[in-house]
Amino acid sequence: MKTPAGLQALIDDGVIDGVVRPLKSGKEASVYVVRAGDDIRCAKVYKDMAQRSFRQRVQYQEGRKVRGSREARAIGKASKYGRKQQETAWKNTEVDALYQLRDAGVRVPHPYGYFHGVLVMELVVDADGHSAPRLAEVELSADQAREFHRFLVRQVVRMLCVGLIHGDLSEYNVLVAPDGPVIIDFPQVVSAAGNNAARTMLLRDVNNLTASLGRWAPELLETWYGEEMWALFEAGELLPDSELTGVFVHDESAPDLDAVRHAINDAREEALIRQQGREAAAEAE
Repeated sequence: MKTPAGLQALIDDGVIDGVVRPLKSGKEASVYVVRAGDDIRCAKVYKDMAQRSFRQRVQYQEGRKVRGSREARAIGKASKYGRKQQETAWKNTEVDALYQLRDAGVRVPHPYGYFHGVLVMELVVDADGHSAPRLAEVELSADQAREFHRFLVRQVVRMLCVGLIHGDLSEYNVLVAPDGPVIIDFPQVVSAAGNNAARTMLLRDVNNLTASLGRWAPELLETWYGEEMWALFEAGELLPDSELTGVFVHDESAPDLDAVRHAINDAREEALIRQQGREAAAEAE
């Protein structure tokens, strides 16, 4: 295939030896399967700022540290230079998060480096060596769903223990490898301590996973792991190996309790609609 413009510099510098095929393309980036010597990896080429939307970015970026005072001022003024620095910071956030989460024991794709604005990382594959499917694309037994849920909740805890929240976690950015789920896509990662919406985003992440896996193990829908881990985090008592029960006693006087419950129900209804769509498509075949 013709080498994408964003990857030619990596070939010229000997970072990769060739492009095998496109893997996926989304709003934020295009991902390609690439060859580096005898290894097969993937390369994430971020799309230009003009091709992407900055809507709702402010909510995710709150609490993020900017590397220089000049850059921070420029971003605050929304100047042309500031927009460029904002774009650079958005990309760097995912790279930094991958390394930080890998070191914390979170199952994420292994990063190999960031070159010319391109992130080179592990290609997650299935047992046959093909690109691993998303969690949304696999059929699970009840036992598998429970095991995946336990594992993913533990990953969310480990992320929170280093002060990070995925911010957009769902069955669509979890890959299923032979050794279990792998969490991907971190450009919108949130600062747990510095973002006013951190709790809401954490609960949404956990509720999305629970709603998805609860299709196969319905008892998971009665658990409250997000609320439990956030309460421990706020109290300074959350540890990577903290034992969670999924049981949480809500403060009925809390003004946002109904909003939280609505968010949970919305996530579950969305998961049900997606499942019905898949079933209808399967029947049509």
